[in-house]
Amino acid sequence: MSFTNLYYKRTAGTPRACYVCYKPTTAVLATINTVDFIYVCEGHLTDPGFAAKVTESESRDGVGANGKKVGLSPEEMAKVKADWEERQARKKEKEKEKEKEKEKDNKDDSGKAQEDKERKSTEDRKASATPPNTISGAVTPRNTHERYTLHRDIFSLRQTEHRKRRQMAQANAVAPRLPQAPKAPLP
Repeated sequence: MSFTNLYYKRTAGTPRACYVCYKPTTAVLATINTVDFIYVCEGHLTDPGFAAKVTESESRDGVGANGKKVGLSPEEMAKVKADWEERQARKKEKEKEKEKEKEKDNKDDSGKAQEDKERKSTEDRKASATPPNTISGAVTPRNTHERYTLHRDIFSLRQTEHRKRRQMAQANAVAPRLPQAPKAPLP
């Protein structure tokens, strides 16, 4: 539907009833954009019939506990990286062309052109001094929240609940535009 089966464990400020047993709990499983969230007690997080914890090796492989793809594959990451580097190269070429045009316009003021040239060369050296690994995303940050995937039956319940909410919202939006039922008795 509109969200994936990847939930992050977070802690809420106020306790609410567990989704399964209705005991007060502050543990919350929420999707990345908080489209869906569930209050769940710690006991149900360890229950394999409710949710399974996603391990680091599964997240590195790009496959979650239920066998579905979680992140980008290495091929996709390489493609995005190559595309980004290509754009950066084009951007630098455009800057060089603009710089050449400015130099032609500023030939009369040779002193200013020389200063601009020196300043640009120092900026280029500083830009090239930054390692490409930090920009390209080769270093992956550690996630601070534990990740879980819901059991397929529980996940289908969540999807059904969201579908019903969306249908009710659509029905409530259409209802005022529908004609009223006749109030007069039949002849």
